[in-house]
Amino acid sequence: MFKAIFEVYEENNCPLYDVSERFELVDKVLTVPENKQVCLILVREITQIFFSLLSGGVDENAKKIYSCSGCTGLMKFRQIVSEEQMAASKKRLQETIDSIMIERFGLKIQCSLLNVIPVAQLPRFFDNCRKKSYEKDQFIIRQGEASNSVYIILRGGVVIEDGLVKISYLGEGEIVGEMSYLAGSVASNSVRCSQETEVLAISGKEFSKLLERSSSIQLYMAQLLARRLSFANRARAEAFESCMSGRINEMAPAELFQVFHMHSKTGVLILELPHGDGSVSFREGCIINAHYNELDNEDAIFAILGEREGVYKFTAGLSPQEMRAAEIGDFMGLLMEGVKRIDEGASM
Repeated sequence: MFKAIFEVYEENNCPLYDVSERFELVDKVLTVPENKQVCLILVREITQIFFSLLSGGVDENAKKIYSCSGCTGLMKFRQIVSEEQMAASKKRLQETIDSIMIERFGLKIQCSLLNVIPVAQLPRFFDNCRKKSYEKDQFIIRQGEASNSVYIILRGGVVIEDGLVKISYLGEGEIVGEMSYLAGSVASNSVRCSQETEVLAISGKEFSKLLERSSSIQLYMAQLLARRLSFANRARAEAFESCMSGRINEMAPAELFQVFHMHSKTGVLILELPHGDGSVSFREGCIINAHYNELDNEDAIFAILGEREGVYKFTAGLSPQEMRAAEIGDFMGLLMEGVKRIDEGASM
């Protein structure tokens, strides 16, 4: 049974109804407040809304403000949606999405963008999507190049990069490529796969048509862009404040360690190296812990000193626990032992 309840939101010289009064639409039958006449103009408006509700669902129409005019006054009203109705509508929508995804792409996914696309437009949206696969470290979008598609991550994950600055990591169900496409310019960030990744790609042209047809998607994209711009600006500001980053082939690990020691730095050196990620924590220039691949402390230090490729970033500050941790050894002793091991390995 179809049922929808509407409440008068605002009125200006409406001859029949007052603010907060409610109308009920049940199976094409409109019931007005007790002891009130049925307005034929309102019936016409409600009939149009009825067909909109059937095609769009609760989520698409719940926040809309409707108007009734044409007589001596003006009235605005909105749909009242219960939590049960909203939950049932969301469940039906997800079931529809799951059914189409399994039929066309062989998997299900939770994606907030898909949840704001009107149900009637979902088949056309998926008709214009293509599944693509990428290897680890392969670029979906390169900084400085034009991007004319929007992507939904089906499996895997990506890292958003501005040069050496890592803006964010995005996983399954997230969308990427929207900022460069909607800005109408070259990509300001790169999108690199952090692992084997599958995406759904939709062309910018088709995505624009979708935006034009749905105010809910326009609102969703505006909110998403605002959040991501804020996050990107914060990440860049933190990188600038920390600010020491670069490539290992430009400054070897032994030189980096000496710089932090000489200047009594406190913070964490993060390294992306050929055999995995590493980290070295300094307290006033002394090393208190280190990790690289599956190695810890001294062994990690010696392995890091032998690397010649990769990137690094130093972030100032340590946790209270780390500020109380003991040093893992005499700094110069560790450095000299590491250099000695590298020389011995090179001579063998």
